[in-house]
Amino acid sequence: AVVAFALASDAAFVEDLDESFKENRKDDIWLVDFYAPWCGHCKKLEPVWNEVGVEMKNMGSPVKVGKMDATSFSSIASEFGVRGYPTIKLLKGDLAYNYRGPRTKDDIIEFANRVAGPLIRPLPSQHMFEHVQKRHRVLFVYVGGESPLKEKYIEVASELIVYTYFFSASEDVLPEYVTLPELPAVVVFKDGTYFVYDEYEDGDLSSWINRERFQGYLNVDGFTLYELGDTGKLVAIAVIDDKNSSVEHTRLKSIIQEVARDYRDHFHRDFQFGHMDGNDYINSLLMDDLTIPTIVVLNTSNQQYFLPDRHIENTEDMVQFINNILDGTAEAQGGDGVLQRIKRIIYDAKSTVVSVFKSSPLLGCFLFGLPLGVISIMCYGICTADTDGGADEHEAVKKENSDRELSDDGSEEEQEEEKNGKFTELSDGELKQKGLLEKKKD
Repeated sequence: AVVAFALASDAAFVEDLDESFKENRKDDIWLVDFYAPWCGHCKKLEPVWNEVGVEMKNMGSPVKVGKMDATSFSSIASEFGVRGYPTIKLLKGDLAYNYRGPRTKDDIIEFANRVAGPLIRPLPSQHMFEHVQKRHRVLFVYVGGESPLKEKYIEVASELIVYTYFFSASEDVLPEYVTLPELPAVVVFKDGTYFVYDEYEDGDLSSWINRERFQGYLNVDGFTLYELGDTGKLVAIAVIDDKNSSVEHTRLKSIIQEVARDYRDHFHRDFQFGHMDGNDYINSLLMDDLTIPTIVVLNTSNQQYFLPDRHIENTEDMVQFINNILDGTAEAQGGDGVLQRIKRIIYDAKSTVVSVFKSSPLLGCFLFGLPLGVISIMCYGICTADTDGGADEHEAVKKENSDRELSDDGSEEEQEEEKNGKFTELSDGELKQKGLLEKKKD
């Protein structure tokens, strides 16, 4: 009873939305979960969503938390561009921001507070700058007054606020070690240092910020790898077991970290570095069984990957491997061609069958055994029908042959008539001879 009351209390902080929401929402900021009642992922998110509602209420956030059955109110869901379940959106005025992060309470609340707040947050003092820098591993700052660069910065912020924070400051607020070649400027602080945006070398500001919004070295999981696909970078990963403290596992991880740190100026435009715990996800991605520890470089844009042709012993070997990829001498595997797509379909089907049998053997036997049994019965029926048909056909052929023999020799009536005809002819001759003899006697 206590648990039921607690769940009901949590749910009270999440409003069930209906068609009236469309007209009443414009004056408020809403964080909405568009769900489907039958969706398993939606049911898994529900307790987390209730916790989000409680936390946002307790902290006095202006963001209201709600949920909407997208199957009952499909027209509203379609208007907001909902194409899957669950879909989390923050609705602010006429803008709708998609949440694409991990479905945890802290990450969702962080997203809501970031997007609901000011687009560009000012940093009025060095103390405030130091406080913000401690909280954020990656920090974008516009430095200077009004300019076309600032207008572009604001435009990019409105697009990428779903991923990171954007700040502005005057030059005297920045740490003393920061040297800017000119003002205005856009600076990113991360990895214990800073990098200044250069339009001629870095290209479009939006693309540069999208590439730089990650630290130089990451703990990569499936979601992070998906997000890295937007950067256009190759991803160099040490696939290890975090629980294994052997020399080989820690050595490969250290090599990747050293390359990310010491060769950043050489590779940061083309490569992202990190490590991944375990090989389950990477095996399903590559459709191959990688023995860990190992190093793999992924091209998330076309699903190609590169494996070193020799053992990576040190940093120099890793740098050589990367240079081989850049100059095209390293062999690319995988890809998104027709054969790979067919292989993917077969691999996914096989993985699905195996996972079902591993998780629930009885369910697997029912799901796959029943259709196989029906198909077997159908095949048996077809084969049996063919056998009977063959016997009937054999009898028909036999009868036809018999009829042909009868037609060649004549039917029994025709043969009897023929015998009678011969007898009649002989009798007439004998009658003539008999008549002559009788005349002679006379």
